[in-house]
Amino acid sequence: MAFMKAPPRLQSLVEEGLIDTVVRQLMSGKEAMVYVVRCGDETRCAKIYKEADQRSFRQAVDYTENRKVKNSRQARAMAKGTKFGRQASEAAWQSAEVDALYKLADAGVRVPQPYNFCDGVLLMELVTDANGDAAPRLNDVDFTPEQARRHHARLITEVIRMLCAGIVHGDLSEFNILLADDGPVIIDLPQAVDAAGNNHASRMLLRDVANLRNFFGRFAPDLLAIDYGNEMWDLYQRGVLYPDTVLTGHFKRKTGPVDVRGVLREIDDASAEEAARRVRMAQS
Repeated sequence: MAFMKAPPRLQSLVEEGLIDTVVRQLMSGKEAMVYVVRCGDETRCAKIYKEADQRSFRQAVDYTENRKVKNSRQARAMAKGTKFGRQASEAAWQSAEVDALYKLADAGVRVPQPYNFCDGVLLMELVTDANGDAAPRLNDVDFTPEQARRHHARLITEVIRMLCAGIVHGDLSEFNILLADDGPVIIDLPQAVDAAGNNHASRMLLRDVANLRNFFGRFAPDLLAIDYGNEMWDLYQRGVLYPDTVLTGHFKRKTGPVDVRGVLREIDDASAEEAARRVRMAQS
């Protein structure tokens, strides 16, 4: 097996003995670069987070609202946008994915198993397909109607488990779910939000669930009539959502005054999501 020279950002991990060799670059995305690495007898992947000025993804206020930092000095600096504040904000953004991965793995959610986080590099499981190759994204796979229904049901269960663990992905779509040998695996969680502490969590959850419905609905149109998102959030708010909850797919909306500002925000979000989706499709 041929190996490549370790990129500068991975050199310290090699020197610390956390990585033995770098095999190849796996992908370069909007937030990070990912490499296949060898750690002893294991093949894993190393995710190198890009610096803030090199990322196309911006830490929107909606995502970072109520995100915990170490102390009040950091919080004040982050609010002022000082150099120290920007560094603290960057560290909080990176650690959000690490914290979410550990928490979700413990909750039984199918995410890549995290192993270590050092110098802005996340070492984690290399998700593979039946042949042992790097697993493809859902966007790169075609499904039969039966497969689409099965994977959709599995992912709805995963979203329920995430919500029961207090986490909303915030950017879930066919572009950040891998199809492994054992089924779908949810990836890319730096924008994950606290379901109870973020005022935008419900809107993000509904968008995540709608993205799953719309993608799999291309292969199984009957899925397009199902409303799991509102039902899921309603059960969560009432404290009766559990990891093994079976949803009906139907939700009766309460009648009352229309939240015009909320509707306009949903329209703006949908437009932004569609624009982002087209960019990702053009890049894939």
